[in-house]
Amino acid sequence: MTFAPLQNDTFLRACRRLATPYTPLWLMRQAGRYLPEYKATRAKAGSFMGLATNVDYATEVTLQPLERYALDAAILFSDILTVPDAMGLGLSFALGEGPRFAHPVRDEQAVRALAVPDMDKLRYVFDAVTSIRRALNGRVPLIGFSGSPWTLSCYMVEGQGSDDYRLVKTMLYGRPDLMHHMLAINADAVAAYLNAQIDAGAQAVMVFDSWGGVLADGAFQEFSLAYTARVLAQLQREKDGVAIPRIVFTKGGGLWLEQMRSLDCDVLGVDWTVNLGRARQLVGDSRALQGNLDPTVLFAPPDRIEAQVKQLLDSFGPPHTGSGQGPTMVFNLGHGISQHTPPEHVSALVEAVHRLSRRAVAA
Repeated sequence: MTFAPLQNDTFLRACRRLATPYTPLWLMRQAGRYLPEYKATRAKAGSFMGLATNVDYATEVTLQPLERYALDAAILFSDILTVPDAMGLGLSFALGEGPRFAHPVRDEQAVRALAVPDMDKLRYVFDAVTSIRRALNGRVPLIGFSGSPWTLSCYMVEGQGSDDYRLVKTMLYGRPDLMHHMLAINADAVAAYLNAQIDAGAQAVMVFDSWGGVLADGAFQEFSLAYTARVLAQLQREKDGVAIPRIVFTKGGGLWLEQMRSLDCDVLGVDWTVNLGRARQLVGDSRALQGNLDPTVLFAPPDRIEAQVKQLLDSFGPPHTGSGQGPTMVFNLGHGISQHTPPEHVSALVEAVHRLSRRAVAA
């Protein structure tokens, strides 16, 4: 499988802690409901899963934000819950609502019945990766992703999103053996899933530990961090001689950054509650950092967006500009972009990040 040569490798260089002419930028949920063209494509698809499982539609919506903005990476349009769906849990989305599983995993029999799914059931994802990579034609790199083992477990047990995670935490504390069994299967499934995305053309992969921050200290290390590490240990480090950066993002994980530096990854993403300078002190310069603008900043006027961008870049400090490896960052939001975000404010953000960071590097 051959693809066009990469024209903009700024994102991949920053992930590998190499000097870049400016700070690269992409946005979590950059292909999504804030864009009118996305809404039009989703209406044609008829449903979210109709969109995600159709290779042509998934390719179309992945590229939509790149037609508007000078972003430095594309991210596969899919969902973090495709793996448990392939396990037979029956994923669905109602318009205006979050994901739901028809068959939640809530007792010993259901947990013991879990198995790493046949990756052929996720062929639509891998076909979309290859299609998107070809459609990009080398413009920017493509990021693949999955939910973390713990985050998948939250949805698998709760059956949907939750305010208090009562059901999954009841299993965690009451039957930790069952939780460990589920997490081990999830970790091996996520690793196989991400490796298949790499084989299909993904040039970086990201693990979204969206609900790691709901755990208590001690429980996070045992039930989230350990299984994210199990995923990372199984991932391909390169493809065709080219390094594949591995990114881990834990929402609410700022408390454990010092321990997360032990993860075998290239980039640690942080949410908006974390000061990047402090994160850099805790993590050291052995990992690139990704983040972490509060998504609600994008509702402010463009001049205030620029002020917040400058503050965030300044908090990280001077980026690496010499040879070899050094401290680098990838600019992103501290969580996914809101569906209510004015698209023109994203233009202001992208322009400000590139202009201000280029000036900083030149200085």
